[in-house]
Amino acid sequence: MSGIYIHIPFCKQACHYCDFHFSTSLKKKDQMVFALCNEIKLRREEIDDQEVIQTIYFGGGTPTVLHTDALRFIIDTIYENYLVSDTVEITVEANPDDLTEEKIIALFNNKINRLSIGVQSFFEEDLKLMNRAHSAEEAVKCLSIARQYFSNISIDLIYGIPDMSLDRWKQNIAIALEHDIPHISCYALTVEPKTALEKLIQKGKIPAVDDALAQQHFEILVHTLHSEGFIHYELSNFGKPDFFSKNNTAYWQEKKYLGIGPSAHSYNKKQRSWNIASNPQYIKALKENTLPNEIENLSITDRYNEYVMTGLRTIWGISLTKIKQEFGEKHEEYLLKQVQKHIDEHLIEKKDNTLRITKKGKFLSDGIASDLFLLNLK
Repeated sequence: MSGIYIHIPFCKQACHYCDFHFSTSLKKKDQMVFALCNEIKLRREEIDDQEVIQTIYFGGGTPTVLHTDALRFIIDTIYENYLVSDTVEITVEANPDDLTEEKIIALFNNKINRLSIGVQSFFEEDLKLMNRAHSAEEAVKCLSIARQYFSNISIDLIYGIPDMSLDRWKQNIAIALEHDIPHISCYALTVEPKTALEKLIQKGKIPAVDDALAQQHFEILVHTLHSEGFIHYELSNFGKPDFFSKNNTAYWQEKKYLGIGPSAHSYNKKQRSWNIASNPQYIKALKENTLPNEIENLSITDRYNEYVMTGLRTIWGISLTKIKQEFGEKHEEYLLKQVQKHIDEHLIEKKDNTLRITKKGKFLSDGIASDLFLLNLK
């Protein structure tokens, strides 16, 4: 067993680009914590007695809107119901405005050994455009304090922000490096449907996202972090040796995981399930000891497509041996036929019976993966 993901569906305010499930009303925090713990207990039977939990990950939303006692209560519930590794990675996503020194110390003293901090940018104009709750000053201050207590820290940065110059993006990276952060996750600003960002762009209040600028930012990012000893182990993730995210790596390597909380997804290699994306309905169902989820049985083609998508994003690539063994010769033949043009264009390389994205192809990897998908194979 790989891990347990816990979705904390609360935020102080809504970021303009976000389409995740959350609520800015914090009135039901306590009820939610009890519901989360009840789901943890109810799903114990899904895990074999000998399966060991390697990672516990609090995402959201913003987990640090909860008191550390609540986070500890959830962690203790996991320990009481599952076999947890002695070297478990316990990550909490956090926003800089929540990370006072008192809060950081409390997190450190509650079994949490990894922080993932949503900095996004160290510049005020970017934070205001995205409607982030923290300031640039808070972002820098929290990193300085956190580094005194945590060695394993990741930060999120966003590139491709309208009007973000190349110099400002370089400064963002430089500030992260000045704080000796060992893991950096970087994402292109994406305009998701029905978000505030989409509406603001449609009304002309914010410039449209420039894909060419985003690609320039990405190329600067890859070059700079490579020169600083980071390994680009997944399209959006860069880590120093021994500091890769164990939680995310497990996703990309198709290990099983439980998703706890409203909108959370789970995967057991044969099925994918997801919880209802409604806080009141989730709480109500768990009060009645009911799991409010839907389950999808995955076909061979579903699993093939998912493996192609995740494999191509990582340094581990797509194993042709695995394709043949797990999905069959027809899937292998289809993949080799579809991938040839990308090999010819030097976007993918084939080496040691493995397909890997090249430096040239990295920014295009999602589009390339979709070209390798299949809808049905007879």
